[in-house]
Amino acid sequence: MEILTKTKKRVYTFGDKNADGSSEMKNLLGGKGANLAEMSRLGIPVPPGFTITTEVCTEYNGQGRDMVIGLLEEEVAASIRKIEKNMGTQFGDNENPLLLSVRSGARVSMPGMMDTVLNLGLNDDSVIGLAKKTNNERFAWDSYRRFIQMYGSVVLGMKPATKEDEDPFEEIIDHLKEKRRIEHDTQFTVQDLQDLVYDFKDSVKKKTGRNFPNNPWEQLWGAVMAVFDSWNGNRAIYYRKINGIPSDWGTAVNVQAMVFGNMGDNSATGVCFTRDAATGSNEFNGEYLVNAQGEDVVAGVRTPQQITKLGSIRWAELAQTDEDERRKNYPSLEEIMPKIYTELFNYQEVLEKHYRDMQDMEFTIQDGKLWILQTRNGKRTGAAMVKIAVDLLREGLLSEKEALLKIEPNKLDELLHPVFDPKALKRAHVIAQGLPASPGAATGQIVFFADEAKKFKNSILVRIETSPEDLEGMNLAKGILTARGGMTSHAAVVARGMGKCCISGAGALKINYKKRTMTVDGKVYHEGDWISLNGSTGNVLEGKVATMEPELTGEFAEIMALSDKFRTMEVRANADNPKDAKIAKSFGATGIGLARTEHMFFEVDRIKAMREMILASTVKGRKAALEDLLPMQRKDFEEIFEVMNGLPVTIRLLDPPLHEFVPHQLATQKELAEDLHISLGAVKSKVAELEEFNPMLGHRGCRLGNTYPEITEMQTRAILEAALSLKQKGIAAKPEIMVPLVGTVSEFVEQEKVIRETAQLVFEEYDDKVDFSIGTMIEVPRAALIAGEIANRAEFFSFGTNDLTQMTFGYSRDDAGKFLPIYLEKGILAADPFEILDQEGVGQLVEMGTKRGRASNSDLKVGICGEHGGEPSSVEFCYQTGINYVSCSPFRVPIARIAAAQAAVK
Repeated sequence: MEILTKTKKRVYTFGDKNADGSSEMKNLLGGKGANLAEMSRLGIPVPPGFTITTEVCTEYNGQGRDMVIGLLEEEVAASIRKIEKNMGTQFGDNENPLLLSVRSGARVSMPGMMDTVLNLGLNDDSVIGLAKKTNNERFAWDSYRRFIQMYGSVVLGMKPATKEDEDPFEEIIDHLKEKRRIEHDTQFTVQDLQDLVYDFKDSVKKKTGRNFPNNPWEQLWGAVMAVFDSWNGNRAIYYRKINGIPSDWGTAVNVQAMVFGNMGDNSATGVCFTRDAATGSNEFNGEYLVNAQGEDVVAGVRTPQQITKLGSIRWAELAQTDEDERRKNYPSLEEIMPKIYTELFNYQEVLEKHYRDMQDMEFTIQDGKLWILQTRNGKRTGAAMVKIAVDLLREGLLSEKEALLKIEPNKLDELLHPVFDPKALKRAHVIAQGLPASPGAATGQIVFFADEAKKFKNSILVRIETSPEDLEGMNLAKGILTARGGMTSHAAVVARGMGKCCISGAGALKINYKKRTMTVDGKVYHEGDWISLNGSTGNVLEGKVATMEPELTGEFAEIMALSDKFRTMEVRANADNPKDAKIAKSFGATGIGLARTEHMFFEVDRIKAMREMILASTVKGRKAALEDLLPMQRKDFEEIFEVMNGLPVTIRLLDPPLHEFVPHQLATQKELAEDLHISLGAVKSKVAELEEFNPMLGHRGCRLGNTYPEITEMQTRAILEAALSLKQKGIAAKPEIMVPLVGTVSEFVEQEKVIRETAQLVFEEYDDKVDFSIGTMIEVPRAALIAGEIANRAEFFSFGTNDLTQMTFGYSRDDAGKFLPIYLEKGILAADPFEILDQEGVGQLVEMGTKRGRASNSDLKVGICGEHGGEPSSVEFCYQTGINYVSCSPFRVPIARIAAAQAAVK
């Protein structure tokens, strides 16, 4: 165990050009702390403060609260004194109090997933001193009630009892608003705010059995430890899981002098983006609220106003408001505080050029002075990601390689989702209008609670506003709709990060959680009713709206072309039919890496012949049934070869056990017996005979071909006759015949013999020939071990990493769901090995098989055709291993192309 000492530096200060840290120290200071230090060095006005490192979070989780406080006390005290000096205030003083914010800061942005406390340091005495000092009694008491509410929720655990219940503090606020007949927080009088403070503290006492802490140092340590605790909160754990963030990174804690956006009409708070996070267009945009604090903007409790005049006009158009009403109700920051706006605009230009990426900034205006509270690389949609990368390349801020590395391969998936059919949109009935917070097309059934998002196959999560606790439901839902909130609300930011369609601030919606209804213009929509969201326009539509495949042109085509410029590894697709082959080719696949022939046998007109073959008791009977299947197989291969036209197509011979093709229900068995003119007993007997205890390890793959070589003969003939047929039409076919599940050299040799003998017969019959190759699928660990021997005969290897993972781990994919989630939760496994290639175990077999195979056959072509072929980290591993190609599902091809290019660039 590491010996913890006070000599190690755990606290880094910022706020002037002598800041301790820099943007290069994200692993230690977290993204927020590193950027606060970097902005300080650039001369950006940042409220002074300090960062407690991510390493302390790890120490806290291992050693506990008291040990960590003991290690931090001296450094934190010294850092507080530095803030006091810079701000001219004193922490804990009743006359001139220093107030603090306490925020999290992981290495990568996790918006809303961990806890924040503002206005820390206030108590019953210092609130009076703050009121006198600022000559603003309302501001002081507003700050105090906000502090109690936030601290009570974050540190003292004041949460709603059930999902239908309101936040206990909001319940008190709503009750007072009702009593006073007011709508907005800004309408509270000083007496109202004092009453809220009293009622809040009384509620804390009743619900927790403890008095609200008055000692500022007790408040500070409580908040710091609460931030550390929130790293392992449910929502943070889930966010890490869906974004692949390691649990051992920990979070830093940023303690910063408070600056106040709620000091009156000359104060404000807001969030802004250097480019449009939804579309990627090069437009400065954002939202703000006058006389408010930062949480008001992101929480969605008040719908904010636009920063720019252009944005304000667009918002007014969406709200169907004329220009005079817009100026009155939706004035932009550019219009009401032009000097501050110009200063903010200049800072965003500096920061974007410095970081060479779109920035997401938080700011506060305190009594006419602008402060920048945070900057980070902004979350963005897949479409925005691609456009921003291409635009920054065109603007000369990024090189070609840097632009490629700005792409998160998995986010390209968002661009491949269907979009609404324009014809269907014209007929659709618009029931409400909101802000287009995250583009896309979503159709689903209404649910009102995040934990019920999985109630329907396609659900739309409808909320008054979302909170971080809703994360899992947001991830499961097809789309998100909120009545409150703007383009920078929690719902909007998180949805864009997830690539989810989202409409926020649809003010016409009246949502009743207890009745589970949404009312719009008098019409009531219930849980389970279908609605559609157009995230590009903000239109909420009634019922289902038809969709169509997207067109992938413009910047998407440019980034794909750029990836092909640097990519050295081929990307093929797994496709079993012409439709999938066409999609794969349109997405840039350079061939088919896996065509599974068994999928061709399940169609109605074929399954009968297949079953007849299986039930035949003689070779002659089987061959007769296979004769019926031959023209069907040949036609399948002709169509796929024609689509791919000169590109290689790897065809796997029949793989699954025969019992998968026979009927298991009595009615179907009777029907089959009648069709084949045999007894029901004969059918039942054959079905029972084929049943296997462990089909995965049973009579399948090359074992089938070696037991019934006539199956291999028929498939080989179908493949080569199809290729010869197309040759006569002037269309090139490049068949690669793959023998599945080989575990011994003899198994491969036997199948190779059948294939070559059949090929010779076909070529003689046609008096013509085509080039073809014979290889094998490496999916049995023993095959990887003896790869050198197999490669003496095989012309190519294709690693079937799905089965290879099953056999290496000894996990059944069909049954692993019973324990894999628990293994991931407990950290027994870092990732699902069926999703991300296990490089330590399965990866070693891939490396070994590749190396040994090429030692015997230097011309050996090697690929992988498991679903890992479309997972970015697995693609990078394949590149490093020297594999020639990866193959994945058609819709993952663009992802694999980018990942392969990034691997080459890195």
